[in-house]
Amino acid sequence: MSVLNGVSYGLLLFMLSAGLTLIFSMMGVLNFAHASFYMLGAYFAYQVSEWTNYWVAFVVAPILVAVMGGLFERYVLRKTHKSGHVAELLVTFGLSFVILELVQLIWGRSAVDYKVPAALDGSLFKLFNSSFPEYRAFMMLVAVGMLVSLFLMLKKTRIGLVIQAALTHPETTEALGHNVPRVFAMVFAGGCALAGLAGVIGGNAFITEPGMAQAVGAIIFVVVVVGGMGSLAGALIASVLIGLMQTFAVGLDWSFLGGLSALGIDVTPDTFGYPVWKLKLSQIGPILPYLLLVVMLVVRPKGIMGTRDD
Repeated sequence: MSVLNGVSYGLLLFMLSAGLTLIFSMMGVLNFAHASFYMLGAYFAYQVSEWTNYWVAFVVAPILVAVMGGLFERYVLRKTHKSGHVAELLVTFGLSFVILELVQLIWGRSAVDYKVPAALDGSLFKLFNSSFPEYRAFMMLVAVGMLVSLFLMLKKTRIGLVIQAALTHPETTEALGHNVPRVFAMVFAGGCALAGLAGVIGGNAFITEPGMAQAVGAIIFVVVVVGGMGSLAGALIASVLIGLMQTFAVGLDWSFLGGLSALGIDVTPDTFGYPVWKLKLSQIGPILPYLLLVVMLVVRPKGIMGTRDD
């Protein structure tokens, strides 16, 4: 059951990181506000579901986030692009604070009651006396569907060919009559929509509150760097790996002292003054992805499947 929970969490991370990876691979922009678009997706879904129902929110919320992302790219990010990457980082960093303040002004500082839809609020099956929720299976299905759709769009459609051409040969693509800035705007809006969709299905599975963007913001960049900057396949591998790592770390009640004793290493709690040997794996679970990031940067700076040098 821990495997399924880890994979479902990993696929949610992939939905978040896929949009950021797509934007970076196309435009070379590291969007610091990406997690804020995830938060907007959750809040928009909550509000629309209050007015209508969850299934309408499932469709409408990502579209609203995409529109906001497209407008931001057209009227703000595009104007700062000529000033270099530092200006882009700063403007997206500032946007994250603007979105946070707007969310708090509109919906308040407390968590909202964004619930799992009744049709999916049940147990799909039981394994070893543990239930696997239907909604977790739905999350996994949406994430896999998104992955297949992205692959087919980028590799098998004319739109995907234009996007790839605009990335590698923008001048030639422009000469053939395609509006490259518009293509970039569509890519940025699409990446934001993916973050919004992750917010729609993740906001009620976990919690929808103003701190949710900060909670996942750092882990998204860990996924992107570990997977390889600009690689969707790498982002998928890194997402599932980190999801499983954190799930098993929380579920296991192992301590360093017990692990070393099992290996035949005699260490007493007082060795080196005590504390570290009594730590349990579940206690250091949140920092494991960052340790993985450090190791990856030392061993393979390009990431698992990265190809970019910048």
